[in-house]
Amino acid sequence: MRIGHIAIRTGNIDACLDFYCKKLGFTEAFRMHDDSGKLTTMYLNISPGQFLEIFPNGTEKQETGSSSIGYSHLCIEVENAAKTFEELSTRGIPIDRELQTGLSKCKMFWTHDPDGNSIEFMELTPESLQAKSQA
Repeated sequence: MRIGHIAIRTGNIDACLDFYCKKLGFTEAFRMHDDSGKLTTMYLNISPGQFLEIFPNGTEKQETGSSSIGYSHLCIEVENAAKTFEELSTRGIPIDRELQTGLSKCKMFWTHDPDGNSIEFMELTPESLQAKSQA
């Protein structure tokens, strides 16, 4: 088994697409419309076989916090966290937590999308618990 997609709802599809496609570099895979032609769903490619599913026209913000039950964040694995940090910083991506080494010994930093969804960028170093668990 593996994760096929993560789904989010957005209140502003244009800002969402600008962030994920123009700033992060995801590419649009396809769109789905209802019988009246209204956009219902968009799929963006994260990597081969992994997608971000976006539902437009969200109207109610869900409250999340460090003690909330449920969805917490999207984590995107990168080859080089320092390089990705620099690239995204120059593209105007807001940085919520600076580049650091986590408790699991991975390198990571955090941002958020236009709707406030938390996003972690993580590099699995050879000494990280994640990498060691796969050896």
